[in-house]
Amino acid sequence: MNICRWAQQSEAERTYHDSEWGVPTFDDPLIFEFICLEGAQAGLSWRLILEKRQAYRDAFSHFDFNHLAAVEAPNIAAIMANHEIVRNRLKVASVFTNAKAAVALVEEYGSLAKALWQFTDGVPIVNHHQSDDDVATATDESRAMSRFLKKRGFKFVGETICYSLMQALGMVNDHVVTCPRYQPCCELADAVKAQTQK
Repeated sequence: MNICRWAQQSEAERTYHDSEWGVPTFDDPLIFEFICLEGAQAGLSWRLILEKRQAYRDAFSHFDFNHLAAVEAPNIAAIMANHEIVRNRLKVASVFTNAKAAVALVEEYGSLAKALWQFTDGVPIVNHHQSDDDVATATDESRAMSRFLKKRGFKFVGETICYSLMQALGMVNDHVVTCPRYQPCCELADAVKAQTQK
């Protein structure tokens, strides 16, 4: 069985593919981390962001969005100077902007998970791709999520970024059917569906 083609390029991508990609996630801190990491990826490779993931955690208080939202005047220049992250001022600033938006979203919905998983009715979408070429880059759900997040003040949340976010959070299982991770993620999706039906 062949793993998804994109995960064959580096150890960082393979580890992420084997342990996180497509696994349903309802943990708010991890959800916020992925929102920020996916935004950081815009125009760049996911491999680069994965290799800098620990540096991002160190730079942004392990993505504690309540803490980040409370920072009144973040020192963007110092963050870029002292951490091995992508040195893009707008992307760095967006983490703090997104943290404030995340706090407001939790106040409105109770959790980030509830706010985002509404776009798949609370359960993962399971696709049946025969080839990596069949995997979408955006869907109606990701376009709706993008509009939703932009309206609430989030930055770097275009429809393609939101689809990558959905894949990261296991809101969609886009492993090709020949991938060893396809069936385990299907079983996880079934478990989520069973839980929601109780």
